[in-house]
Amino acid sequence: MKVKKWFPPPETSNIKYAGPAWPHPVYTEEQMSSIFVAHREAKTWQDKLAMGFMRIARWGMDLATGYAEDPKMGPNGKPVRQWFKMTERKWLVRLVFLESIAGVPGMVGGMLRHLHSLRRMKRDNGWIETLLEEAYNERMHLLTFLKIAEPGWFMKIMILGAQGVFFNGMFFSYLLSPATCHRFVGYLEEEAVYTYSRIIKDIEAGKLPEWSDPNYKIPDIAINYWQMPEGKRTMRDLMLYVRADEAKHREVNHTLGNLEQNNDPNPFISTYDDPSKPHPSKGIDNLKPTGWDRKEVI
Repeated sequence: MKVKKWFPPPETSNIKYAGPAWPHPVYTEEQMSSIFVAHREAKTWQDKLAMGFMRIARWGMDLATGYAEDPKMGPNGKPVRQWFKMTERKWLVRLVFLESIAGVPGMVGGMLRHLHSLRRMKRDNGWIETLLEEAYNERMHLLTFLKIAEPGWFMKIMILGAQGVFFNGMFFSYLLSPATCHRFVGYLEEEAVYTYSRIIKDIEAGKLPEWSDPNYKIPDIAINYWQMPEGKRTMRDLMLYVRADEAKHREVNHTLGNLEQNNDPNPFISTYDDPSKPHPSKGIDNLKPTGWDRKEVI
């Protein structure tokens, strides 16, 4: 990947700034710091099927991006195999590839539910908007990382092939079992939370010196989208915001996987009889890592 700024904003005589179609909820540092790695136990055969496909996807992602866990350290304090050491460049390769794929499920689900609503001539009860907003959010992650590094031609070909395979796989799978697809995405988001948690840990440990530099400038597109306050615009802060988004997608998809797909309303945009009780929301104030059970929200 070529580390440089990419796709400058178009120059227009009348338009000063094109803001996000879906304004992002404001996260507090306390909320973002409380995010943790979690896993929902696979209980049903659909859960186990989703988990199996997730592991295959994770293996392919690791292979394609050259990802490795922390290598063993030698007596000199350096990794035994330097190639396995995750650098800023290797992380960017992984993140660009990850986010180019992560924006697919929400778009597929939203598109199919939209068409289903048109065919049935009935409301969708709010699912479409949340799924499309999730796809939009993942695309904003991608655009942010592309502002830091432009992928080369080989990476672009890999993304093109992976997106084609993944889109068609999600398309037919969602037609067969939407709930299983949401569970699959929930498990994928668990891995995403783990990935960003490791990056944050590596930044704090000084293993990524360029990103550990408090003067490292993050893209303006990220500052505007997440409404990042002054003094909280480091690479570590950016990763905290992205991880919080992935944790939200983890909660949303595990919750949607628990519901009746054709009848239940979207609990993340609903108004509740007793708003004082904890309930799903668009933010991360009542985040439930393994998702809300149907009896808790419906």
